[in-house]
Amino acid sequence: MGKVIVGKVSDIPPGQMKKISVDGKEILVVNTDGNFYAVDDTCTHSGSSLSEGKLQDSIVTCGWHGAQFDCKSGKLSKFPAKINDLKSYNVILESDEVFVEA
Repeated sequence: MGKVIVGKVSDIPPGQMKKISVDGKEILVVNTDGNFYAVDDTCTHSGSSLSEGKLQDSIVTCGWHGAQFDCKSGKLSKFPAKINDLKSYNVILESDEVFVEA
């Protein structure tokens, strides 16, 4: 897939998330305190879109059943059952633009 432009840094202010689609794959791009991260947007428990959930610090909480993932690594942070981690992607900042290597 290669490097895909997400948008300008100002398009995703701190504490916000943005879902993008790359070759049919949904990816969630997150800005936590000016640092950008990207993980799969699909919850590994329910298949719901994590972009419809909540972001607090670096933790994304699924809006359906509350599974929590660390957006920095994609690792499961909290859930009553063991489910798979999310795939994480490299984020590149060039000038004022955000790119994801997918």
